Amino acid sequence: METIQLSQPITIANNTYEKLSLRRPKVRDRLAVERLKKTDAEKEITMLANLAEVTVEVIEELDLADYGKIQEVLQNFLESRPVNSD
Repeated sequence: METIQLSQPITIANNTYEKLSLRRPKVRDRLAVERLKKTDAEKEITMLANLAEVTVEVIEELDLADYGKIQEVLQNFLESRPVNSD
């Protein structure tokens, strides 16, 4: 789980978000968004909303700088790490 402090808090449906916590994605998360008939950007937004356990509207309201932060977290989750064979 990775927590991102938002530089620009947002309010949706009387809920204010000052930070978002993203869990690591699983294969089922990838499969779920690949089944959607949406653009790549919409699929990414849907996946991020799912990983943060918020609605798509929350992700859509993010400041672009904050969106960049959560994209970076997702990318870090997806990067392969060397396996220690010790």
